[in-house]
Amino acid sequence: HPAILHNGKFEKTQKYCTDVFFEQALTWIEERKGQGPFYAHIATNAPHTPLDCPPEYEQKYAHLNDPKRAKFYGMITNIDHNVGRLRARLKDWDLERDTLLIFMTDNGGTGGVQEFNAGMRGAKVTPWEGGIRVPCFVKWGDRFPAGERSQLTAHVDLFPTLTGLTGAKIPPDVAARLEGRDLLPVLKSPSAPWENRFFVAHMGRWPKGQVAAAKYSSCSIRDERYAMVSPDKEKAWQLFDLKTDPGQQADILTQHPEVATRLEAAYDMWWDSIQPDLVNEDAIPPAENSFKTLYYEQFPNER
Repeated sequence: HPAILHNGKFEKTQKYCTDVFFEQALTWIEERKGQGPFYAHIATNAPHTPLDCPPEYEQKYAHLNDPKRAKFYGMITNIDHNVGRLRARLKDWDLERDTLLIFMTDNGGTGGVQEFNAGMRGAKVTPWEGGIRVPCFVKWGDRFPAGERSQLTAHVDLFPTLTGLTGAKIPPDVAARLEGRDLLPVLKSPSAPWENRFFVAHMGRWPKGQVAAAKYSSCSIRDERYAMVSPDKEKAWQLFDLKTDPGQQADILTQHPEVATRLEAAYDMWWDSIQPDLVNEDAIPPAENSFKTLYYEQFPNER
């Protein structure tokens, strides 16, 4: 029975959290229907520990004889069901053609990677492809041809894409700092030209005041073909050809030092560029998580 923060107040519900999130979003979208453009961001906390889902979803996987696995798959199936509900309602409301629907996740898998990880190495909180590559499905009526896109894209591309589609003007000083690209050409054509680019992943977790020492800690940089990974706390680059070795099993750094040099130079430029933005390094955090404080102010007897 989760307590959902709604308009500044916690509301205790009697339903499963993912169902609550989608029901609230659908109610809001229906209220907005006919009032012009809207933006709805539905962020689920599933599938994630603690593993739990409605019994009818867990029972679908009872044959696995493993309650944890059954709950995990049940959580995923529940998300699928709710996304299906969303798509059906958009169609019923005659909004499907004019609504851009994006489905994506925030990181690679965790417990589930032991069962299926598409041959990728690593998982969440690692810089391997299995930790940073995510699914992304985009549908906007029938404007975009179906099919896979092979171009290297990332979450940073969504902002310039959405602002471009809506005609929003980005101030020049902000535009100069954006890393993303407009995805519209790629969405319109799977074979659209796409200039090679670099993408950096860094764990971003280091002891307070030890930024410099964390430069090469659990990080990676890749372009369309190659990925270079430093998986531990110290600088220890490994290089992989993702075209021939998508599972990142064969380190080819000694065979291709020129590629490693090119990727490391790009990584150094990226690292230097983010230093001015690390503004919270000296911040003093609150004694208690502000979310908890707000909850206990409303329900003091539950502290």
